[in-house]
Amino acid sequence: MRARITATVAVLVLVALSAAGAIVYVVESQRVQAQTVDEVEQELDEFAKLRGDGIDPTTGQPFATIRALLDLFLSRNVPDDDEVLIGWVGDGPVVRFPGDDPLYRDPDFLAAVRPLVTAGGSTRVDTAQGRVLVAAQPVRQDDRRGALLVVVYLDEDRAELLDTMRTYVVVAGLLTFLVVAAAAWQSGRLLAPLRVLRETADELRETDLSRRIPESGNDDITALTRTLNGMLDRLETAFADQRRFLDDAGHELRTPLTVLRGHLELLDVHDPVDVAETRALLLDEIDRMARLVGDLILLAKSDRPDFVMPTEVPLGELTEDVLAKVRGLGDRDWRLDGTADVVARVDGQRLTQALLQLADNAVKHTGPGDVVGIGSSYDAGRVLLWVRDTGPGVPEADRRTVFERFGRSRVPAGDEGFGLGLSIVRAIVAAHGGTVTVEDASPTPPHGARFLVSLPRSVVVEEVPWPAS
Repeated sequence: MRARITATVAVLVLVALSAAGAIVYVVESQRVQAQTVDEVEQELDEFAKLRGDGIDPTTGQPFATIRALLDLFLSRNVPDDDEVLIGWVGDGPVVRFPGDDPLYRDPDFLAAVRPLVTAGGSTRVDTAQGRVLVAAQPVRQDDRRGALLVVVYLDEDRAELLDTMRTYVVVAGLLTFLVVAAAAWQSGRLLAPLRVLRETADELRETDLSRRIPESGNDDITALTRTLNGMLDRLETAFADQRRFLDDAGHELRTPLTVLRGHLELLDVHDPVDVAETRALLLDEIDRMARLVGDLILLAKSDRPDFVMPTEVPLGELTEDVLAKVRGLGDRDWRLDGTADVVARVDGQRLTQALLQLADNAVKHTGPGDVVGIGSSYDAGRVLLWVRDTGPGVPEADRRTVFERFGRSRVPAGDEGFGLGLSIVRAIVAAHGGTVTVEDASPTPPHGARFLVSLPRSVVVEEVPWPAS
């Protein structure tokens, strides 16, 4: 990734600087050409003005000859370093400045510019000294012809431009190197958390999920680091819960299997009474194992998206139906505390299963004639369902433990449960987006227990209006 980022930056910088250099070269070339033309036109305009006056300012008389005109003009004008001024009279140059320029002796150059003496205009000529621009301003006096020739060496201006562009290339190359080096350093610094992330991921093992990625800064990579650390926290918790769940499940299954094995080893197959007693005992243990496996399967399904199938359910009717069903669980003083007059989008069967489990738990911790109440309400934007009893209650220290898998508080005599009932209730309520808690049902002893299911406001479809009087 670092190499790709650096290469991308290098390519972009090179393309940008190359495009800038090309634009500068084109613009400067046009500027140099325009400047050359302006310089030539300036020389010709000055000569045309002097010729138009026709008076020699030194004598106050008209110019006697074309050469006198050319001599005066060349004496007053100093050409640039890349310019040559030539005074042409008749068949060849008679005056020039500077006087040692080799163009005067180049027959090819003289042959090329000779037509301009009479016709005027400009042309470009390739000479031994390079390409030149020649512009002519003809002059005529009686039957004699002459001209002023302004010659500009184009290669000198181009050479200066090329020197400038070579300097630009050197500076651009240096800047490219500096930018690429900075991009490599900065990308390495920014990608350092990703390298740490990869190294940490390589070091993670099933038995050790405690490693975390160091967090620094306040950018997108830091946010990703926090997200991954949160994911690792959840994974570590999930693996720990799974490991504890498997240990507890193995412990609970080991006991009935040990009972089965022990009785089978001691079975006297020739004693019909022993066989009958052992058969009854083994069938009872098998039933217990079947219940345990069924509960474990139900808890395993609680993580699936189809664990609950919500439909529109009137909670008042559901509460009354649950009360009618729980009356067969035991000889208790069953009471209806109230009903919620709302229609909620919930899984009626799963919610009934949770309330039946809470009612069965209340029966186990109460005696004949004790009060067990069931109710529901809709208040302050919450849907509440509860089961309360007048039993001994749940100690404060155990109120979180009882909802864990295989977690149990004080167990009454004869309770053969596995400690999975309340964890099933919690899984059903959590699948609806709610919570389940336990509190004292009464402020005075015996406090009893009140298991409260709280569902979010979002499950409510509509409130059931009061019937007209």
